[in-house]
Amino acid sequence: MIDPLSVTAVTGVLGAVGSAMAGEAGKWAWEAVGNLAQRVTGRQVAAPVGAEECEELARRLVEGARHDPERARALAAWMSGLADGAQGPTGAVPRLLPASTRYFTDRRGPLAALDKEAGRKADGRPRQVLLHGPDGIGTSAVAIHWGGREAHRFPDGQLYADLRAAGPGGVVDPATVLRRFLRRLGVPAEQLPAGLERRAERFAELLAGRRLLVVLDHAHSAAQVRPLLTAAPGVLTVVTARRPLAGLDALNVAVGPLAEKDARRLLTDLAGKHAVTAAKAALPGVLERCAGSPFALRAAASSGLGDIAQRALAGQTFTDPVEAATADRYARLTPNAALAYRRCALRHWPAIDLRAAAATTGLSEADAAEALDELAAAGLLETALDGRHRYRPAVRRHAEAAAVREDGLAACATAVHRAVEHYLRLAVGADHAALPQRWHLGPLYAEIGPGGYPDEAAALAVLGAELPNLVEAVAAAEEFAEPGTVCQLVEALWALQLKAGRHDELLPALRAGARAAGLPGTEARTAARMHVQLALALTELQEYGEAEQQLVLATDAEEKDGHLRGQATAVETLGLLRLRQWRYAEALECFDRAAGLLAGIGDGDSGQADLPRARALLDRHRGRALRGLGRFEPAGAAIAAAVAFFRGTGEAYNLARALTDLAQTLIEQRRGPDALPLLDEAAVLLERGGATFHLMPVGVLRELCVNEPE
Repeated sequence: MIDPLSVTAVTGVLGAVGSAMAGEAGKWAWEAVGNLAQRVTGRQVAAPVGAEECEELARRLVEGARHDPERARALAAWMSGLADGAQGPTGAVPRLLPASTRYFTDRRGPLAALDKEAGRKADGRPRQVLLHGPDGIGTSAVAIHWGGREAHRFPDGQLYADLRAAGPGGVVDPATVLRRFLRRLGVPAEQLPAGLERRAERFAELLAGRRLLVVLDHAHSAAQVRPLLTAAPGVLTVVTARRPLAGLDALNVAVGPLAEKDARRLLTDLAGKHAVTAAKAALPGVLERCAGSPFALRAAASSGLGDIAQRALAGQTFTDPVEAATADRYARLTPNAALAYRRCALRHWPAIDLRAAAATTGLSEADAAEALDELAAAGLLETALDGRHRYRPAVRRHAEAAAVREDGLAACATAVHRAVEHYLRLAVGADHAALPQRWHLGPLYAEIGPGGYPDEAAALAVLGAELPNLVEAVAAAEEFAEPGTVCQLVEALWALQLKAGRHDELLPALRAGARAAGLPGTEARTAARMHVQLALALTELQEYGEAEQQLVLATDAEEKDGHLRGQATAVETLGLLRLRQWRYAEALECFDRAAGLLAGIGDGDSGQADLPRARALLDRHRGRALRGLGRFEPAGAAIAAAVAFFRGTGEAYNLARALTDLAQTLIEQRRGPDALPLLDEAAVLLERGGATFHLMPVGVLRELCVNEPE
């Protein structure tokens, strides 16, 4: 039980809850703390921002508890429940390091440097190594081979991230890496911190007492890497990059070309002794062309040593052995594979599957599948565990240049348009199926419908898997000056925003949507939707000032258009922002104003069919605001109305959330026994629907029912 008279203990819980607002459960917990703060202090309290304000609020809570035993019991019960709900990970041991290559030659110098850094006595300096060298030279292979060989040094696991794996421009955001690392370290989705800074702090806390290896592959800059570093004495961080990274305080280890004898040995391992012997006369030319690059040597082994030598003798010269190896492999492709190789490289698609390849090239899916298999077999595409493909940066540059040279700009533009259209149609169908109840603006929703997904969870999973590609599709549409396509794509990200909480990853696309909203020709209600979606993400990322600015823009656009349903959504979203800030009176005003706007919608007006559901959602939100103001009776009545509506329509997800809110209101009134059946029903609905991240509030509230003071 948390000591209600300890400022340190209460501050710790406030900080933990405030850091865990990336999921719905974390947001609920934060709102619950706001309700508690009003009760214990006896007055309205603004939501704290930062550590100093959290500590000041803790002092107020302790002061209120010190003068009132009943408030002290309530504070202790709630804080203990929230602390249990926000408890740390279960000691998960991640094993993310990929398998090492079968044939690994030499690299005694870099391996010895890694041994020395890992084994040196802890002296306060962080253990960090930067392996750097040109593309294809094998920096990744060194890090992965050493990590696999020395796994016994790291009993608490291995973390690995490819920092070029996703995102616009092929560079992954560190907040996305931290999301994955924290989840692998055992942090539940609902307890993930919302922003980069808090995720980095949580990551450092979790690694403080562990013996663990972190490999950060293909780093772009020191700024990208810095949030992923730790000073924990038991952690070794290995970074790989194409060049030294200015500003990164690490042991710099250059990885250079293989010596001739080691290059010859690797080539023999790969091609076989017989093939090397048969090509003895051509071998010096092959080794010269490969210039000690493991990538080029592997290409030579798979392409045929004689052919490589012939190209060298024919005067094909390249300053870069990776470029030479890529050109050699490309020259051996069938026409369909060559077409796919060129066309799929025209954007930084993070993951390419056969449907995307077919759409981009115009090939049938069967032909596209064969082409991708051929490209993977030739080493021109890398294949992920999910079966999708990606380019090495140097290979993609070669393919893109070949596309412009051989196909022309018009054909290249057409290929990109086809790819964007593919992702747009995929996103619209999946978004429609993942959130079928909401009202839609984009014309494709009526044409495509909800797609053929078995349930909402399956559709949401598809959107989540394709998220990096969808963000890249938005960037492509913006670059091609197609604001209508940008807006349709962004609207199709709505279900991901509401149900998956990946706001930091969505932010680049949402900002593009807001930019498109300001362009001539964009309809007012579409512009408003773009501003609302960006505001929603900014609210979740606790950028409240900018979120409010976006909502003002949305409201202005809807008012000019006379679209009452859109105005109501913008005002309702502002009310949700006010709930997050614990400004309950202003939140209630927003919800009442939104209800008034809905009342003005007549028969045949836009949004008329959605009115009953929209009013039910507002009832639930009004109840939350009333509860924050301590007006429990009207709060319970409003939420009960929402429960009745969602029970009648069979909308399980919103019914479970309304039941949880009603139970909390009853508990605030010391009616725990009445709340228990509601919580049991909510838990069943959430488990059936796969929304397990909402079960934390149910568990906390059930504890409060059981341990309710006499």
